Amino acid sequence: MPSALPLSAAAPLAAALRQHYAEIILPVWQQAGWNGALGLAHESLDGVTGAALPDTRYRAMACARQLYVHAVAPGAAAAAHAATLFASLQQRFRNPQDGGWYYSIDAAGAPLDTTQDLYTHAFVVFACAAWLARSQNPEARELLLATAQNIEAQFRRADGHYVAALSADWRAVLRGPEQNPVMHLTEAYLAAAAVAEPAWFAQQLRRVVQGVADLYLHAPALCVAEAPLGTPSNRIEPGHQFEWFALLDSAPDVFAGLELEAAIARGAAWARHHGVRADTHAVVAALDLDGAVRDPVERVWAQTEYTRYLALIGDGHALTAQLGALRARFLHARGWHECLDAAGQVVRPDMPATTPYHFATGYAALP
Repeated sequence: MPSALPLSAAAPLAAALRQHYAEIILPVWQQAGWNGALGLAHESLDGVTGAALPDTRYRAMACARQLYVHAVAPGAAAAAHAATLFASLQQRFRNPQDGGWYYSIDAAGAPLDTTQDLYTHAFVVFACAAWLARSQNPEARELLLATAQNIEAQFRRADGHYVAALSADWRAVLRGPEQNPVMHLTEAYLAAAAVAEPAWFAQQLRRVVQGVADLYLHAPALCVAEAPLGTPSNRIEPGHQFEWFALLDSAPDVFAGLELEAAIARGAAWARHHGVRADTHAVVAALDLDGAVRDPVERVWAQTEYTRYLALIGDGHALTAQLGALRARFLHARGWHECLDAAGQVVRPDMPATTPYHFATGYAALP
Protein backbone atom coordinates (compact mmCIF):
# COMPACT_ATOMS: atom_id res chain seq x y z
CA MET A 1 0.00 0.00 0.00
CA PRO A 2 1.55 3.35 -1.03
CA SER A 3 2.57 5.68 1.78
CA ALA A 4 0.56 8.78 2.63
CA LEU A 5 3.75 10.80 2.11
CA PRO A 6 3.45 12.39 -1.35
CA LEU A 7 6.02 11.73 -4.05
CA SER A 8 6.85 15.41 -4.01
CA ALA A 9 8.61 14.82 -0.68
CA ALA A 10 11.30 12.97 -2.63
CA ALA A 11 11.76 15.77 -5.17
CA PRO A 12 14.80 17.44 -3.52
CA LEU A 13 16.66 14.13 -3.39
CA ALA A 14 15.61 13.33 -6.94
CA ALA A 15 16.96 16.70 -8.09
CA ALA A 16 20.29 16.00 -6.35
CA LEU A 17 20.59 12.61 -8.04
CA ARG A 18 19.77 14.06 -11.44
CA GLN A 19 22.36 16.80 -10.90
CA HIS A 20 24.99 14.17 -10.01
CA TYR A 21 24.12 12.27 -13.18
CA ALA A 22 24.21 15.37 -15.41
CA GLU A 23 27.37 16.89 -13.93
CA ILE A 24 29.42 13.84 -12.89
CA ILE A 25 28.31 10.65 -14.60
CA LEU A 26 27.35 11.64 -18.14
CA PRO A 27 30.23 14.06 -18.96
CA VAL A 28 32.96 11.55 -18.11
CA TRP A 29 31.92 9.39 -21.07
CA GLN A 30 32.61 12.32 -23.38
CA GLN A 31 36.02 12.89 -21.75
CA ALA A 32 38.09 10.29 -19.86
CA GLY A 33 35.70 7.53 -20.89
CA TRP A 34 35.96 8.27 -24.60
CA ASN A 35 38.23 6.61 -27.16
CA GLY A 36 38.24 9.13 -29.98
CA ALA A 37 40.33 6.90 -32.25
CA LEU A 38 37.60 4.27 -32.45
CA GLY A 39 34.65 6.58 -31.79
CA LEU A 40 33.55 4.42 -28.84
CA ALA A 41 33.28 4.69 -25.09
CA HIS A 42 35.87 2.75 -23.14
CA GLU A 43 34.33 -0.37 -21.66
CA SER A 44 35.09 0.60 -18.06
CA LEU A 45 36.59 3.26 -15.80
CA ASP A 46 38.49 2.92 -12.55
CA GLY A 47 36.01 3.45 -9.74
CA VAL A 48 38.44 5.48 -7.64
CA THR A 49 40.35 7.64 -10.13
CA GLY A 50 37.83 7.80 -12.96
CA ALA A 51 40.57 6.94 -15.48
CA ALA A 52 39.89 4.56 -18.36
CA LEU A 53 40.89 0.97 -17.75
CA PRO A 54 42.73 -0.97 -20.50
CA ASP A 55 40.28 -2.24 -23.10
CA THR A 56 40.39 -5.86 -24.24
CA ARG A 57 37.13 -5.59 -26.15
CA TYR A 58 34.29 -3.26 -27.07
CA ARG A 59 30.73 -4.59 -27.10
CA ALA A 60 27.97 -3.54 -29.46
CA MET A 61 25.57 -3.55 -26.53
CA ALA A 62 27.74 -1.05 -24.63
CA CYS A 63 27.90 1.19 -27.70
CA ALA A 64 24.11 1.00 -28.03
CA ARG A 65 23.55 1.87 -24.37
CA GLN A 66 25.90 4.85 -24.66
CA LEU A 67 24.04 5.92 -27.79
CA TYR A 68 20.78 5.78 -25.85
CA VAL A 69 21.96 7.85 -22.87
CA HIS A 70 23.35 10.57 -25.12
CA ALA A 71 20.33 10.51 -27.42
CA VAL A 72 17.99 11.25 -24.52
CA ALA A 73 20.28 13.75 -22.76
CA PRO A 74 19.62 17.46 -23.38
CA GLY A 75 22.01 19.75 -25.20
CA ALA A 76 23.92 19.99 -28.46
CA ALA A 77 27.03 18.27 -27.08
CA ALA A 78 25.06 15.15 -26.15
CA ALA A 79 23.34 15.09 -29.55
CA ALA A 80 26.67 15.39 -31.37
CA HIS A 81 28.11 12.58 -29.26
CA ALA A 82 25.09 10.41 -30.01
CA ALA A 83 25.55 11.04 -33.74
CA THR A 84 29.14 9.80 -33.50
CA LEU A 85 28.06 6.70 -31.57
CA PHE A 86 25.35 5.93 -34.13
CA ALA A 87 27.96 6.04 -36.90
CA SER A 88 30.36 3.91 -34.85
CA LEU A 89 27.68 1.32 -34.12
CA GLN A 90 27.20 0.74 -37.83
CA GLN A 91 30.85 1.00 -38.83
CA ARG A 92 32.30 -1.17 -36.05
CA PHE A 93 29.68 -3.79 -35.25
CA ARG A 94 27.59 -4.67 -38.30
CA ASN A 95 28.33 -8.12 -39.72
CA PRO A 96 28.74 -7.49 -43.46
CA GLN A 97 28.90 -11.17 -44.38
CA ASP A 98 26.05 -12.72 -42.41
CA GLY A 99 23.98 -9.70 -41.39
CA GLY A 100 23.14 -8.86 -37.82
CA TRP A 101 25.66 -7.62 -35.30
CA TYR A 102 28.96 -8.73 -33.85
CA TYR A 103 28.83 -9.19 -30.09
CA SER A 104 32.25 -7.54 -29.69
CA ILE A 105 35.37 -6.24 -31.41
CA ASP A 106 38.92 -6.26 -30.04
CA ALA A 107 40.94 -3.31 -28.79
CA ALA A 108 42.11 -2.56 -32.34
CA GLY A 109 38.58 -2.65 -33.77
CA ALA A 110 38.67 -6.09 -35.43
CA PRO A 111 35.80 -8.57 -34.94
CA LEU A 112 36.32 -10.56 -31.75
CA ASP A 113 33.13 -12.42 -30.77
CA THR A 114 30.89 -12.84 -33.80
CA THR A 115 28.01 -14.41 -31.87
CA GLN A 116 24.55 -13.23 -32.91
CA ASP A 117 23.26 -12.24 -29.47
CA LEU A 118 19.60 -11.41 -28.80
CA TYR A 119 20.45 -9.06 -25.92
CA THR A 120 22.71 -7.08 -28.25
CA HIS A 121 20.14 -6.95 -31.04
CA ALA A 122 17.47 -5.73 -28.59
CA PHE A 123 19.68 -2.85 -27.50
CA VAL A 124 20.41 -1.90 -31.10
CA VAL A 125 16.65 -1.55 -31.67
CA PHE A 126 16.27 0.39 -28.40
CA ALA A 127 19.13 2.79 -29.16
CA CYS A 128 18.02 3.37 -32.74
CA ALA A 129 14.53 4.23 -31.51
CA ALA A 130 15.98 6.82 -29.14
CA TRP A 131 18.20 8.30 -31.84
CA LEU A 132 15.34 8.37 -34.34
CA ALA A 133 13.19 10.25 -31.81
CA ARG A 134 15.99 12.76 -31.24
CA SER A 135 17.33 13.21 -34.78
CA GLN A 136 14.60 12.05 -37.19
CA ASN A 137 17.44 10.34 -39.06
CA PRO A 138 15.86 7.96 -41.61
CA GLU A 139 18.90 5.67 -41.33
CA ALA A 140 17.98 5.02 -37.70
CA ARG A 141 14.47 3.97 -38.74
CA GLU A 142 15.83 1.67 -41.42
CA LEU A 143 18.31 0.06 -39.04
CA LEU A 144 15.67 -0.33 -36.31
CA LEU A 145 13.23 -2.12 -38.60
CA ALA A 146 15.86 -4.31 -40.26
CA THR A 147 17.16 -5.45 -36.86
CA ALA A 148 13.66 -6.17 -35.56
CA GLN A 149 12.92 -8.22 -38.66
CA ASN A 150 16.13 -10.18 -38.17
CA ILE A 151 15.17 -10.86 -34.56
CA GLU A 152 11.81 -12.27 -35.57
CA ALA A 153 13.21 -14.29 -38.46
CA GLN A 154 16.27 -15.72 -36.72
CA PHE A 155 15.94 -15.78 -32.92
CA ARG A 156 12.28 -16.81 -32.64
CA ARG A 157 11.77 -20.57 -32.61
CA ALA A 158 8.87 -22.46 -34.13
CA ASP A 159 7.19 -22.54 -30.71
CA GLY A 160 7.29 -18.73 -30.53
CA HIS A 161 10.00 -18.48 -27.85
CA TYR A 162 13.36 -16.81 -28.42
CA VAL A 163 16.83 -18.30 -28.14
CA ALA A 164 19.49 -16.10 -26.55
CA ALA A 165 22.40 -16.62 -28.94
CA LEU A 166 23.18 -18.03 -32.38
CA SER A 167 26.36 -18.58 -34.36
CA ALA A 168 27.52 -15.82 -36.71
CA ASP A 169 25.89 -17.57 -39.68
CA TRP A 170 22.62 -18.01 -37.71
CA ARG A 171 22.71 -21.80 -38.07
CA ALA A 172 23.69 -23.09 -34.62
CA VAL A 173 21.95 -22.33 -31.33
CA LEU A 174 24.62 -21.35 -28.79
CA ARG A 175 22.27 -20.57 -25.89
CA GLY A 176 18.63 -21.43 -25.48
CA PRO A 177 15.85 -19.25 -24.02
CA GLU A 178 16.68 -16.77 -21.23
CA GLN A 179 14.31 -14.18 -19.81
CA ASN A 180 16.71 -11.22 -19.63
CA PRO A 181 17.19 -10.76 -23.39
CA VAL A 182 13.43 -11.08 -23.87
CA MET A 183 12.78 -8.43 -21.21
CA HIS A 184 15.07 -6.04 -23.07
CA LEU A 185 13.43 -7.01 -26.35
CA THR A 186 10.15 -5.91 -24.77
CA GLU A 187 11.77 -2.63 -23.76
CA ALA A 188 13.15 -2.19 -27.27
CA TYR A 189 9.85 -2.89 -29.01
CA LEU A 190 8.07 -0.44 -26.70
CA ALA A 191 10.57 2.26 -27.69
CA ALA A 192 10.29 1.31 -31.34
CA ALA A 193 6.47 1.46 -31.28
CA ALA A 194 6.69 5.11 -30.30
CA VAL A 195 8.56 6.03 -33.48
CA ALA A 196 7.82 3.42 -36.16
CA GLU A 197 5.15 0.85 -37.15
CA PRO A 198 3.18 1.05 -33.88
CA ALA A 199 0.55 -1.56 -34.82
CA TRP A 200 3.15 -4.15 -35.85
CA PHE A 201 5.22 -3.65 -32.71
CA ALA A 202 2.14 -3.76 -30.48
CA GLN A 203 1.21 -7.10 -32.02
CA GLN A 204 4.71 -8.46 -31.39
CA LEU A 205 4.71 -7.14 -27.83
CA ARG A 206 1.54 -8.96 -26.85
CA ARG A 207 2.93 -12.21 -28.23
CA VAL A 208 6.32 -11.70 -26.56
CA VAL A 209 4.84 -10.96 -23.15
CA GLN A 210 2.41 -13.87 -23.26
CA GLY A 211 5.36 -16.07 -24.13
CA VAL A 212 7.19 -14.82 -21.05
CA ALA A 213 4.25 -15.82 -18.86
CA ASP A 214 4.14 -19.26 -20.47
CA LEU A 215 7.84 -20.00 -20.14
CA TYR A 216 9.13 -18.06 -17.12
CA LEU A 217 6.31 -17.04 -14.75
CA HIS A 218 6.81 -18.82 -11.41
CA ALA A 219 3.25 -19.13 -10.15
CA PRO A 220 3.84 -19.29 -6.37
CA ALA A 221 5.62 -15.92 -6.37
CA LEU A 222 4.12 -14.49 -9.59
CA CYS A 223 7.67 -13.54 -10.51
CA VAL A 224 9.54 -13.94 -13.78
CA ALA A 225 12.32 -16.51 -13.30
CA GLU A 226 15.66 -16.11 -15.03
CA ALA A 227 15.48 -19.43 -16.88
CA PRO A 228 12.54 -21.44 -18.22
CA LEU A 229 10.42 -23.11 -15.54
CA GLY A 230 11.83 -26.47 -14.54
CA THR A 231 15.46 -25.46 -15.11
CA PRO A 232 17.63 -26.75 -12.23
CA SER A 233 18.92 -24.05 -9.85
CA ASN A 234 16.58 -21.47 -11.32
CA ARG A 235 16.48 -18.09 -9.57
CA ILE A 236 14.53 -14.85 -9.31
CA GLU A 237 16.22 -11.45 -9.57
CA PRO A 238 14.22 -8.79 -7.70
CA GLY A 239 15.57 -6.02 -9.92
CA HIS A 240 14.05 -7.69 -12.95
CA GLN A 241 10.61 -7.83 -11.33
CA PHE A 242 10.75 -4.07 -10.80
CA GLU A 243 11.92 -3.64 -14.39
CA TRP A 244 9.09 -5.79 -15.76
CA PHE A 245 6.60 -3.79 -13.68
CA ALA A 246 7.83 -0.53 -15.21
CA LEU A 247 7.71 -1.90 -18.76
CA LEU A 248 4.16 -3.21 -18.50
CA ASP A 249 3.01 -0.11 -16.62
CA SER A 250 4.27 2.08 -19.46
CA ALA A 251 1.79 0.72 -22.02
CA PRO A 252 -1.41 -0.51 -20.34
CA ASP A 253 -3.37 -0.44 -23.60
CA VAL A 254 -0.86 -2.77 -25.26
CA PHE A 255 -0.73 -5.32 -22.44
CA ALA A 256 -4.32 -5.21 -21.15
CA GLY A 257 -5.71 -8.62 -20.28
CA LEU A 258 -2.45 -10.56 -20.53
CA GLU A 259 -1.45 -13.00 -17.82
CA LEU A 260 1.83 -11.25 -17.01
CA GLU A 261 0.15 -7.85 -16.82
CA ALA A 262 -2.21 -9.21 -14.17
CA ALA A 263 0.56 -10.95 -12.21
CA ILE A 264 3.46 -8.53 -12.17
CA ALA A 265 2.18 -6.12 -9.51
CA ARG A 266 1.97 -8.98 -7.01
CA GLY A 267 5.28 -10.39 -8.24
CA ALA A 268 7.05 -7.07 -7.72
CA ALA A 269 5.54 -6.80 -4.22
CA TRP A 270 6.83 -10.33 -3.45
CA ALA A 271 10.28 -9.37 -4.71
CA ARG A 272 10.21 -6.24 -2.57
CA HIS A 273 9.27 -8.24 0.53
CA HIS A 274 11.95 -10.89 0.07
CA GLY A 275 14.65 -9.04 -1.86
CA VAL A 276 14.93 -5.57 -0.30
CA ARG A 277 16.85 -5.16 2.95
CA ALA A 278 14.91 -3.34 5.66
CA ASP A 279 18.05 -1.81 7.17
CA THR A 280 19.72 -0.32 4.07
CA HIS A 281 16.80 -0.27 1.57
CA ALA A 282 19.11 -2.16 -0.81
CA VAL A 283 17.99 -4.70 -3.40
CA VAL A 284 19.88 -8.01 -3.36
CA ALA A 285 21.00 -9.65 -6.59
CA ALA A 286 19.06 -12.92 -6.54
CA LEU A 287 16.60 -15.09 -4.63
CA ASP A 288 15.78 -18.77 -4.66
CA LEU A 289 12.30 -19.61 -5.89
CA ASP A 290 11.09 -19.82 -2.29
CA GLY A 291 12.32 -16.29 -1.49
CA ALA A 292 15.57 -17.15 0.33
CA VAL A 293 18.49 -14.90 -0.58
CA ARG A 294 20.66 -16.66 -3.16
CA ASP A 295 23.08 -13.80 -3.89
CA PRO A 296 23.32 -10.94 -1.37
CA VAL A 297 25.44 -8.67 -3.59
CA GLU A 298 23.81 -5.29 -4.18
CA ARG A 299 24.16 -4.15 -7.80
CA VAL A 300 23.56 -0.51 -8.53
CA TRP A 301 21.32 -1.23 -11.52
CA ALA A 302 18.84 -3.08 -9.29
CA GLN A 303 18.71 -0.05 -6.98
CA THR A 304 17.77 2.22 -9.89
CA GLU A 305 15.04 -0.20 -10.96
CA TYR A 306 13.66 -0.19 -7.42
CA THR A 307 13.76 3.61 -7.52
CA ARG A 308 11.66 3.60 -10.65
CA TYR A 309 9.22 1.06 -9.20
CA LEU A 310 8.65 3.06 -6.00
CA ALA A 311 8.00 6.21 -8.01
CA LEU A 312 5.51 4.43 -10.25
CA ILE A 313 3.50 2.96 -7.36
CA GLY A 314 3.49 6.34 -5.60
CA ASP A 315 5.22 5.29 -2.36
CA GLY A 316 6.70 8.63 -1.32
CA HIS A 317 7.90 7.41 2.06
CA ALA A 318 9.86 4.44 0.73
CA LEU A 319 11.14 6.40 -2.26
CA THR A 320 12.56 9.14 -0.06
CA ALA A 321 14.35 6.59 2.13
CA GLN A 322 15.62 4.62 -0.86
CA LEU A 323 16.93 7.67 -2.74
CA GLY A 324 18.78 8.76 0.37
CA ALA A 325 20.36 5.33 0.69
CA LEU A 326 21.24 5.20 -3.00
CA ARG A 327 22.95 8.58 -2.78
CA ALA A 328 24.84 7.80 0.43
CA ARG A 329 25.90 4.23 -0.32
CA PHE A 330 26.40 4.05 -4.09
CA LEU A 331 27.22 7.52 -5.44
CA HIS A 332 30.47 9.44 -4.99
CA ALA A 333 32.33 12.45 -6.35
CA ARG A 334 33.73 10.60 -9.40
CA GLY A 335 30.73 8.42 -10.19
CA TRP A 336 29.30 5.35 -8.49
CA HIS A 337 29.99 2.00 -6.86
CA GLU A 338 28.90 -0.78 -9.19
CA CYS A 339 28.44 -3.53 -6.57
CA LEU A 340 28.47 -3.68 -2.78
CA ASP A 341 28.51 -6.74 -0.52
CA ALA A 342 26.17 -7.28 2.41
CA ALA A 343 28.52 -5.27 4.64
CA GLY A 344 28.54 -2.32 2.26
CA GLN A 345 32.06 -2.95 0.93
CA VAL A 346 32.82 -2.40 -2.74
CA VAL A 347 33.15 -5.74 -4.52
CA ARG A 348 33.38 -4.48 -8.10
CA PRO A 349 35.81 -1.56 -8.31
CA ASP A 350 35.15 -0.38 -11.86
CA MET A 351 32.41 1.70 -13.49
CA PRO A 352 31.16 0.03 -16.71
CA ALA A 353 30.03 2.04 -19.73
CA THR A 354 26.75 0.11 -19.67
CA THR A 355 25.54 1.43 -16.29
CA PRO A 356 24.60 5.06 -17.14
CA TYR A 357 21.66 3.61 -19.08
CA HIS A 358 20.22 2.37 -15.77
CA PHE A 359 20.58 5.79 -14.16
CA ALA A 360 18.88 7.43 -17.15
CA THR A 361 15.89 5.08 -17.20
CA GLY A 362 15.57 4.89 -13.40
CA TYR A 363 15.72 8.64 -12.85
CA ALA A 364 13.23 9.36 -15.63
CA ALA A 365 10.36 8.24 -13.38
CA LEU A 366 11.33 10.42 -10.42
CA PRO A 367 9.25 13.42 -9.32
